[in-house]
Amino acid sequence: MCAHNPPCPGAEAPDREAARPLAHRPEQGWSLLCNGVLLFEDTGELLPDGRVIAPHRPLELMRAVA
Repeated sequence: MCAHNPPCPGAEAPDREAARPLAHRPEQGWSLLCNGVLLFEDTGELLPDGRVIAPHRPLELMRAVA
């Protein structure tokens, strides 16, 4: 799916969030990455196979925002 050189990490890779965005909609809170991952601003993810990755913000950051 990725045509970048070097290629972006795949959707199954632990560093999948490092892939380049193909579409970015900050007003809606999401970005589509070139590996097919839909990344949400709350750090949740929807993988190309339909699996959901729960938001995983660091607790320190969540406490600072609250």
